[in-house]
This record gives sequence, C-alpha cells and structure tokens, in this order.
Amino acid sequence: MSDKKKAVFLDRDGVLNREMGDYVCKVEDFHILDNFDALKTLQDRGYLLLVATNQGGLAKGWYTEDELGKMHKLLKETYHQHGVELTDFFYCPHHPNFTGDCDCRKPKPGLLLQGIAKYNIDPSKSYFIGDRERDVEAGTTAGVKGILIDSDQPISTVLNMID
Repeated sequence: MSDKKKAVFLDRDGVLNREMGDYVCKVEDFHILDNFDALKTLQDRGYLLLVATNQGGLAKGWYTEDELGKMHKLLKETYHQHGVELTDFFYCPHHPNFTGDCDCRKPKPGLLLQGIAKYNIDPSKSYFIGDRERDVEAGTTAGVKGILIDSDQPISTVLNMID
C-alpha cells in the first residue's frame, strides 16, 4: 500500500486572493477570496493544500520577503479560522528580466516538484488549480492534473473535476 499523499496545489493571485492585475505589493491590498468551504471539502477528502506562486516582484524590488511573509501569514491564518490548513507555500522569487533563468518560475514545474518531494506526494492523484495557462503547464510537466479557472472564479465551481 502506498503511503504517498495526494495534494491540490493552488496558485495564489486570482485563486486564493483577488487578482489585482499586477503584483500585490502590500498586505493592505491583499483581498482574500471566499473559497473556504470548497477548500475544506478538498481537505476533508484527504488532500494536502499547497500554494505555488510566482513572485517576480521580489526580484524587481517592489516588495520584500518580509512583506510577502505577512501576506502568506494572513492567508494561512484566515483560512485556519475557517478550518482550512494551507500546509505550505512555495514561491519563485525570480524574474527573467532581473535574475535570469530559474527552474521554479511557472510554467516550469520546480515549485510543484519541491512540494511533491517535501510531502511525499503522488502526482498522479494530485491537481493544480490556477488562473493562467502557465499554471496548467507547470502542473502537466510535474505529472499533476491542471485545472484552469478564470481569475477570482470560485473553486467550488470545479470541485466536480477533482476525485
């Protein structure tokens, strides 16, 4: 019997918090979407919930690791109040114009591969919900089923696509 876990990876902007059209640079502009019940349902089905997000604004110097940490802490605490545990956050701090190439910026699969390795996840039983084609591409390359939603679309509308 396999002791591998299953997970739903989640993009951040446009999936867990409101898409701003540009980088969310400070915690005051961070508006969390109400996907509490949908994610609770997935958690109750045995999925780990992991966030995978490109944060190129770090490389551009638009915000700091400290500010990013505050946003992720707020996200984790807000979901926790609704009985949902966001297990971990994986983010790419690079931007091709500033730091050159990396293996973690989506559409590359690096962020997902980090999560798969750290939590002993079976990619074939896992999903990646994102609002960009690059999210689905990263998922596919990592062996995870990608689910494309519109920015700020309720996750409840795609629960039927997840076993």
